[in-house]
Amino acid sequence: MKKFAIALSILATLSTPALAAGDAEAGKTKAVICSACHGVDGNSMIDMYPKIAGQHQAYLNKQLHDLRKAAHTGGAEGRNDPMMSPMAAALSDQDIDDLAAYFASQKHNENAATDVPPLGEQLYKGGDPVRGITACIACHGPTGQGNEAAGFPALASQHANYIKIQLNKFHSATRNNDLNGMMQDVAKKLTAEDMEALSKYISSIK
Repeated sequence: MKKFAIALSILATLSTPALAAGDAEAGKTKAVICSACHGVDGNSMIDMYPKIAGQHQAYLNKQLHDLRKAAHTGGAEGRNDPMMSPMAAALSDQDIDDLAAYFASQKHNENAATDVPPLGEQLYKGGDPVRGITACIACHGPTGQGNEAAGFPALASQHANYIKIQLNKFHSATRNNDLNGMMQDVAKKLTAEDMEALSKYISSIK
């Protein structure tokens, strides 16, 4: 809860995100190499890869920098991913700015309606005070749009499988590039059932 409070204090002091200058048109050309996994417009058709269309530019920029850092440090720093870190290794700062600008300018596709476990909505909106689980809505918002200024990503209509994969990584701390370790703190308290339910609920948000 202390780290959560720190993040909220950071959010309170920020009014606009610090965006790098990126050229979306240049990013569109550079994004061709990304299309095999993420789709031409960032709407991945493969549920283990994230939809990045419409994601916050600052968040995309940070993730690409973190992935590149992991590639250059052998995974000792940044965000280490066996697929994406090698892809990000050769990107220049300008490449990252342009790619982030392009994918942020795209519109994400909504998912088809599916059955959602009530537990997922309960955890997203109210958390679980007994277990010390903070409600997801506090950072990611009622409609799953996140907050760019605070560095909280948009989650609405993301692939449920991708969300579950990332929750498991935060749970095991194999992903640790989250702000003040907030996601690790939350995820380590989640059960497999919690993560399954949350993933399905978040995926259903339009």
